[in-house]
Amino acid sequence: MSDSFFQPVSGFDLPRFAGVPSFMRLPCLMPEHPRYGEVEIGLVGVPWDAGTTNRPGPRHGPRQLRDYSTMIRALNPATGAAPFTTAHCADLGDVGPNPADLDDSLARITRFYRDLKGAGIVPLTAGGDHLVSLPVLRGLAADAPLGMIHFDSHTDLFDSYFGGYRYTHGTPFRRAIEEGLLDPKRVIQIGIRGTAYDGEDMAWGRAQGVTIIPVEALFQRGIDDVMAEARSSVGDRPTYCSFDIDFVDPAYAPGTGTPEIGGPTSFQAQQAIRGMAGVDLVAADLVEVSPPFDPAGGTAWLGVSLMFELLCLLADSVARRRVAAV
Repeated sequence: MSDSFFQPVSGFDLPRFAGVPSFMRLPCLMPEHPRYGEVEIGLVGVPWDAGTTNRPGPRHGPRQLRDYSTMIRALNPATGAAPFTTAHCADLGDVGPNPADLDDSLARITRFYRDLKGAGIVPLTAGGDHLVSLPVLRGLAADAPLGMIHFDSHTDLFDSYFGGYRYTHGTPFRRAIEEGLLDPKRVIQIGIRGTAYDGEDMAWGRAQGVTIIPVEALFQRGIDDVMAEARSSVGDRPTYCSFDIDFVDPAYAPGTGTPEIGGPTSFQAQQAIRGMAGVDLVAADLVEVSPPFDPAGGTAWLGVSLMFELLCLLADSVARRRVAAV
């Protein structure tokens, strides 16, 4: 499957601090490029945080993640995965949001991902705040609901904020379930913690069939056991993965808008993602990296490292579907 065109630029050929940054030093392709039709996995930025209710900044996340991703190399030595030779990957640029109009931005993002699906491209998204997951799902799951493995410290199942406003980074998965984009019985949320308003979000989710694993249960049971349940929950049908960087303890990921103490380490986050091996992943996102709260860049480096782990799994899923289609 190796094709030199779709290989990242090696640090042996061009120093990692040089050149125009792209996600993981991959080629940047627009739809008019003659090889766009060969792309199997597209890395996409959604620089938008109009859903943020407290500390803004994730709109700047994709640019910082791109820059730090130039440190990513080609091989995952822990799993043996080599995603750039397993699947054709490319940086497909950013979705251009409308910073003055939330509804128009939702529509723009939805169209972008609908086009990706039509082109047969599996997206790996860098947010942006967590509301970006809703239009991504609208673009990908309009014809059939997906399962979801969701890593986060918050459920994002709230109904509304500030007198009935229904579109914030705390509401995307309630809307996605209501719109039939997610099958709640195939949704599992892992790492939930922190002080709460009233618990209505969790009560609503569980009433729909969502499996919610608080961080205490994650630590008591262990990552392997919880991820075995996650694989069982979503089964062998198409599944989305959404990873909020605040799943990780703020000692490791301070650069986010709503940090919660008592979370997993960076290594435990890697272990959790690797625990999805074998799941039929059709897309993934990593959201809520906020550069204004990440002056040393450690959160962004963690974010792109976890994106690489997600990419390894997406490439494996693409390869398995390719074999099944023969």
